[in-house]
Amino acid sequence: MSTPIFKVKGVSKVFDRRVVLDNIDLEINAGEIFGIIGASGSGKSTLLSILIGFLKPETGEVSFRTEHLLEHKDSHIFKSVFKHTDELKKVVGMAAQNPSFYTTLTVKENLNYFGTLYSLTPDTLKSNVTTLINLMDLQGSENRQAKNLSGGMQRRLDMACSLIHDPRILILDEPTADLDPLLRNHIWRLVRKINKRGTTIILASHHLSELELLCSRIAILKEGKVLAIGTPNELKQRFSQHEEIHLETFPGNYDQISNIKNAEALKEIARIEDKGTKLVIYTSKPEVVLNALMKKLEELKETIVDLKVTRPTLDEIFINISGSEQDKAEEKEEEEEEKKERKKR
Repeated sequence: MSTPIFKVKGVSKVFDRRVVLDNIDLEINAGEIFGIIGASGSGKSTLLSILIGFLKPETGEVSFRTEHLLEHKDSHIFKSVFKHTDELKKVVGMAAQNPSFYTTLTVKENLNYFGTLYSLTPDTLKSNVTTLINLMDLQGSENRQAKNLSGGMQRRLDMACSLIHDPRILILDEPTADLDPLLRNHIWRLVRKINKRGTTIILASHHLSELELLCSRIAILKEGKVLAIGTPNELKQRFSQHEEIHLETFPGNYDQISNIKNAEALKEIARIEDKGTKLVIYTSKPEVVLNALMKKLEELKETIVDLKVTRPTLDEIFINISGSEQDKAEEKEEEEEEKKERKKR
């Protein structure tokens, strides 16, 4: 059974009369990697700042789970992040988009400094510094100034500073922003390692395809509202009407392959896209379409190079549901305009 570690109830935030977060409700469970995705301006960073009590919302409450021993039984109590900030700091670490370390200090000096902010004992601090340098692959750079580290190493140092007090929860805001694919993969591997140590991870990112393979659950934000929450597969099953048949053949006469005569198969095909190097067929019944497709390939003497059936990626899901919400908003605006016109008449 999943145990909530954060509860967000009815949270709304307004900046200069603009609603940034609109009545957000969600729970984050202990031990999971929880992803928050959305376009720029969707409210991701604002939500993370509220989770750590840095920003206070106009309405709603955010609470975190504490643990203590009561009559020799584990008991869980939820406390407000805004009223119990000192206790929250002990269990949460955060690496924001802008690094918090000091550029003129070395890797080890930064870690030691941040450790003193949490009043760690000398032995605990020494142990944690050693552990984090190894965990974050910073061996050999302990005495280098932070300003002389590469972008990827600086990102790892920032994460290490947020973990120096061994928090139960780590919050990451766009941890792979501006990094190349190799460095992004390195960061994601570290995120998995940290999570396997028992740390709950909450992260915001716009790299949807990567979060699809990383996160236990994902919340999709659109213009300050939660459009959906679920596992990657749940989101796919909920929002994808069709599966995709990806077909690559030789010699690859895709215009002829697309000309499927089978009436039953045609009825089940939503659309066909020629991607140049492959054909993508969208259908709710791939088994019916595949049967007709095999006959067509045999007729045209096409050799299958690659064939797979899959659901749309999270990128496509996000575009589809964001688009549908936009369509609804535009329809509502049109209706309002029509009402105004009718009143004028």
